[in-house]
Amino acid sequence: MKKIASIIICCWFAAAGFAQTKIEYVRREVMIPMRDGVKLYTVIYTPSNAKESVPILMQRTPYGSEDAPNPDSISYVKDMAEEGYIFVTQDIRGRYKSEGQFVMNRPVTDKQGDVDESTDTYDAIEWLIHNVANNNGKVGQLGISYPGWLTLAAAARPHPAMKAASEQATMSDLFLGDDFHHNGAFRLSYAFDYSFMEEASKVDTLFPFDHYDLYNWFLKLGPLSNANEKYFHSNLPSWNLFMQHANYDSFWQYKSPLRYVDYPRIPMLHVGGVWDQEDMMGPQLMYSKMEKLDSNNRNYICIGPWNHGQWSGFNVTHLGAYQTGSNTSGYFQKNIQKKWFDYWLKGKGDGNFSEATIFQTGSNEWKTYTTWPPKEAANNKLYVTANGKVSFDKPTTTSPAAFDEYVSDPKKPVPYRQRPIEQTYGPGSRWRPWLVEDQRFVDGRPDVLTWQSDTLTQDVTVTGNIIAHLFASSTGSDADWVVKLIDVYPDQNPAEPKMSGYELMIASEVFRGRYRKSFEKPEPIVPGKIAEYKIDLHQADHVFLKGHRIMVQVQSSWFPIIDMNPQKYVASIYDAKAADYQKATQRIFRNSMFATYIEFPQISK
Repeated sequence: MKKIASIIICCWFAAAGFAQTKIEYVRREVMIPMRDGVKLYTVIYTPSNAKESVPILMQRTPYGSEDAPNPDSISYVKDMAEEGYIFVTQDIRGRYKSEGQFVMNRPVTDKQGDVDESTDTYDAIEWLIHNVANNNGKVGQLGISYPGWLTLAAAARPHPAMKAASEQATMSDLFLGDDFHHNGAFRLSYAFDYSFMEEASKVDTLFPFDHYDLYNWFLKLGPLSNANEKYFHSNLPSWNLFMQHANYDSFWQYKSPLRYVDYPRIPMLHVGGVWDQEDMMGPQLMYSKMEKLDSNNRNYICIGPWNHGQWSGFNVTHLGAYQTGSNTSGYFQKNIQKKWFDYWLKGKGDGNFSEATIFQTGSNEWKTYTTWPPKEAANNKLYVTANGKVSFDKPTTTSPAAFDEYVSDPKKPVPYRQRPIEQTYGPGSRWRPWLVEDQRFVDGRPDVLTWQSDTLTQDVTVTGNIIAHLFASSTGSDADWVVKLIDVYPDQNPAEPKMSGYELMIASEVFRGRYRKSFEKPEPIVPGKIAEYKIDLHQADHVFLKGHRIMVQVQSSWFPIIDMNPQKYVASIYDAKAADYQKATQRIFRNSMFATYIEFPQISK
C-alpha cells in the first residue's frame, strides 16, 4: 500500500522537470465536515485563469496532504494541469491533519448511520461541488496504492457527480493476495513495517530496527508471538488482528473488496504494474470481478512494466536493470490517463478506448486487446522434466522415483532478495525493484530446485493467466511452495552487457500448503503423500526472445517477506513455538501420473 518515494507525502506528485504551464493555480486549505461532524483536512488547487468551468480531480490519502505541491509542477498529472482541472487532495480521517479515528482499510459497510471511506468521499464531493467556484459539476478520482483502494471504495458507492475513476495499484483481498498475505502466507517484514508506520503515530513512522540486515533481525525474532511480547505490546490494531485471524474467516471476508465491489457503477480504469512488489493482484482481480458484470462497457485495464506506482514518474525508461526502451510513464500519462479523464469529465475525445492496454515485456511493445486475458489465448503446458530441463512435452516415465528433492530448513531460509535486506521504506532500501532482481543470487543453494530449457531457437510468448500445477510431497505436515518463472538472458548479451546471463523473474508466487483445499478451513499435509497445488502466478504478456532460456524454480521459503512456515502443522502459525519449527524434505514430481507443469497461455500467430 505504501507509495513510491516520490509520492510518499502526497500521491499527486512525482519528479518535476518541465516548463511552467499557462494555467495559474491558487491554493486553498479547508476542513470539510462529514455527516458525523468529523472534519477532514483538504487542499484545493483551483485554476484562476481557466476560460471555462472545469472538473474536479480528487485524491484521498493516509500519507499527508499538507505538502501537496502546485499541480503545474507534478509529472503525474502535468498533462491535465496544463489544460485546467481543479485538483483536490484530502487526508482521510484520523491521519495527519484530519480529525477522527483511523481504521486501516475501513471497509464499505452499507449500514445506516455508519461512516466509511465511501461515505466520507461522498460527503467531500457534496461539499466541493457546492463550495468550489468554477467547477463543472463533474468529479473524477484517482490514486495509487492506498489512495487507489480509497478510489475503489468511493466508486463502489459513488456520489452522483462522480463520473469516472481510476484505481491504480489498489489492494484487493488482504488474505488472498496483496500487502499482508499471499494465498494465506503472511507477508512478515512488510506487515511488520507497515503496521507500525501507519498505527504507531498519526503520521508515518519507521520502526527503530537495531539491525541493517533484516534477514538477521527477523531470524532472531523467532516465533511471531514475540513481536507483541517484545516490541508492539498489543498497541497496533492491525497487527493484533493479523495474530487473531490466521485463516480466511468472516473478518477477512467482510473487509474484502470482493464483498462490496460488484459492477462498474461509473467508468473505471484499472492500472497496475506487472512487477508491483506490493499490490500486483488488486487491479487484475478488481478488473476481472467488474468485467463479469460490465453491461455498459465501462471497465478497462492497463498493465505496464512497472513496480508499485512507477507510472507516476516523469521519465520512466527502466526498472532496475530491465530497460523498457521508451518512456512508459509518459506514454501512460498522456495517451491513456489524460484521455480517459478528459473524455468522461470534459467531453473531449471520441471515447474509443482499448479494453486492455498491456505493455509486452521482452519485445517492449504496447499491445491492445479486446478482452483480457485474450480469449484467443490457448493454454500450453510447460513441464519440469529430468536432468533439470523443462519441456512442452509431458514426461512419459512412469517411475515413482521421477522427482527432485531438497531439504527446507527454518533456520536457514532462502532470502527473497539479495542481502542485506534493508528496512522496507528505510534509507538505501532496494525494496521497490526486488521483483526484477537477478535470481542468480540463489544459484547453488541446495534448497532451491531449478529446471530450464535449451537455448530458444525462436521467440516464445506467454500472454494471460500463468498458473503453476505443483505435484509435491513433504515429510512435514505443512509447507510453503514458492514458484518462479524466469527469463534467462544469453551468457553474452552484447546489446546490454550487464544483462548477460541475467535471470529475470517474469511471474512468481507463494502458496501455503495447509490451504490447498480451503482458505477457510486449513488441513495438515499428510507427510509423504503426493498432492497437487494450484498456484496462480498472475497475468503477464512476455516474449522469451530467441537466444534466451526459460527457467522454472521452486523453493519453500522466501524470507523475511514471507514468514517461515514451521513445516509442522499447528492450529495457528501465529501461536507456533520455537520447537515447532523443523526441517522437511520436499519432493517435486515429474512423471506421467504426477507431472508438475506451468499453464502457459499463448496466442497462435
